[in-house]
Amino acid sequence: MYSAIVFLPLLGFLIAGLFGRFIGARVSEIVTTGLLFVSAVLSCFAFYDVALLGHSGIMPLAEWIHSGDFAADWTIRVDTLTAVMLVVVTGVSSLVHLYSIGYMRDDPSRPRFFAYLSLFTFAMLMLVTSNNFLQLFFGWEGVGLASYLLIGFWYTRPSANAAAIKAFVVNRVGDFGFALGIFGVFYVFGTLDFTAVFSAAPSVAGKTFLFAGHNVDILTTLCLLLFVGAMGKSAQLGLHTWLPDAMEGPTPVSALIHAATMVTAGVFLVCRCSPMFELAPIALGFVTFIGATTAFFAASIGLFQNDIKRVIAYSTCSQLGYMFAAAGVSAYNAAMFHLFTHAFFKALLFLSAGAVITAMHHEQDMRKMGGLARALPVTWTVMLIGNLALTGVGIPLLGVGAAGFYSKDAIINSTFLAGSGIGTYAFVMTVIAAAMTSFYSWRQFLMTFHGRYRGADHDPHLAHHNDNDGGHHGPLQLSEVHEPSWTMLVPLAVLAIGALAAGAVFAHWFIGGDAMGFWRGAVAGITGHHGHGELPLWVDLAPIVMTIIGFAIAFYYYILHPDLPAQMAARGGMLYTFIYNKWYVDELYDLIFVRFGKWLGRVFWKVGDGLIIDGLGPDGVSARVLDATRQAVRLQSGYVYHYALAMLLGIVALVTWFMVAGSPL
Repeated sequence: MYSAIVFLPLLGFLIAGLFGRFIGARVSEIVTTGLLFVSAVLSCFAFYDVALLGHSGIMPLAEWIHSGDFAADWTIRVDTLTAVMLVVVTGVSSLVHLYSIGYMRDDPSRPRFFAYLSLFTFAMLMLVTSNNFLQLFFGWEGVGLASYLLIGFWYTRPSANAAAIKAFVVNRVGDFGFALGIFGVFYVFGTLDFTAVFSAAPSVAGKTFLFAGHNVDILTTLCLLLFVGAMGKSAQLGLHTWLPDAMEGPTPVSALIHAATMVTAGVFLVCRCSPMFELAPIALGFVTFIGATTAFFAASIGLFQNDIKRVIAYSTCSQLGYMFAAAGVSAYNAAMFHLFTHAFFKALLFLSAGAVITAMHHEQDMRKMGGLARALPVTWTVMLIGNLALTGVGIPLLGVGAAGFYSKDAIINSTFLAGSGIGTYAFVMTVIAAAMTSFYSWRQFLMTFHGRYRGADHDPHLAHHNDNDGGHHGPLQLSEVHEPSWTMLVPLAVLAIGALAAGAVFAHWFIGGDAMGFWRGAVAGITGHHGHGELPLWVDLAPIVMTIIGFAIAFYYYILHPDLPAQMAARGGMLYTFIYNKWYVDELYDLIFVRFGKWLGRVFWKVGDGLIIDGLGPDGVSARVLDATRQAVRLQSGYVYHYALAMLLGIVALVTWFMVAGSPL
């Protein structure tokens, strides 16, 4: 069963990728989507068998690498952590495949697109089922390759190519740290097997090595290096710049990357390595700091974005920060619970945005929308559900709410209960981020579906079209806006159910009284109680209060006084400009890395290679020898009397020298 779960997407990739031209787009769609749905159904059975019945284990598939004392076999590790990720990955991916049938119906390269989607899913499944660091790394890089292919799918667009390259390069920075961490793990433990490494980790706790005259903790160093890889994949502060640009890919790709695959890999890695992180408190503190800061940072940027997809992209970045903040205070089960619920409502929001974009003839600027609730009532409903789940709407005293209410509140509560300085910092940052999340989410919803329809306004500066806009030109009338096909609406309905009910249904397993029996040691630090009863009332109420405040501000500006936002944007101001320009991180990186790199390359080219090597170095010496040889060749006339004359002149010069300088004797 587990082999089928992993390899069915690979089979779909091979069929669509190798034979797509022969079997056609329709068959490619049906085959890849059908195989993914089979894999999703089997994943549900695996979740029931492993997470609820406790039938975990390790299943070897094949011998892989054996070199001396090093051995790394291809093995499937099946535990609760794996089972949760299998449901998330295959569930969302299968729905994205079905949705893509409608969304990409006019694209001539559909077989290639569906092949890439299946490859992406296979790489992620290889990652989450790995039983050693090397197998995990191969899945890790496979996901990176597939993301490059999908982000740059519309390769005729320079912006898509640039975004794909940016995602690939930025992730290589994180992957370099990840690779160093894997090298370090093998050097310290002599193996890359998870079970062996985690069992031996306590014996290494507290040990140090000498670096630059300082004693450095071994486990702290290893965990920090591994976390650098997680920062790249999960777009945390400093390595986040690729994520918003990834919106250049088709909307289903955005949903798959942000909800189920790539960005969740970093959170999975930290939770998988939780036995190591628990022995490295400094590394955990760093994880908490980065996560909490990212949650605040990304939420602030989302406040003033106008591209409907980019708002959700920065929301993803912020929510991943929540997950890392939870992992940093040892609430790994809360982090995984938020990953689980986040997959439902974030995929729902992206695919709902895709439905809006399709209805608007691929217009993505929210300033060109408004009043769409009348034309898109179904899309309005599912996006409303997605917003309720994302903002965590619920009743704390009754413990009833949408999915995000349970998981996000569990994270905020965990940071407060940590009782440490870094935990308090994370609590403050996540609570403030909750207010900003509510504002940008409801701002997006209200700008899109309510108020005056602005799509017919002729303003070329606001237009943002993709290349596959179906040839539509000119202002779009509201009468031209309509709901998408059933292949797009069915996934939205399924995800909406998950966004509403996943929190209430699974909370007692993930973070409640049954948590210890549910996780069974798959992650560290499970106590079976997330501490609601130990919380002050104001802490329990803080998230929903912030949510209400964010909604009230959005309603005031975009419904009661819709002219105020444009006036404030026109006035600008230092703070608005700073946030609108995304804290100038891209500009700073351009100055430090891009421009400096180009300057350094030019110096090596013009001075190092041109002036020194070509002018004075080996190339220069050889050139001067050749010049001298050419001049000497000219003296070779071939006449004997010329040579006799040269000899006579040489003898005369030699005798003259002896006469002037004196005899050497």
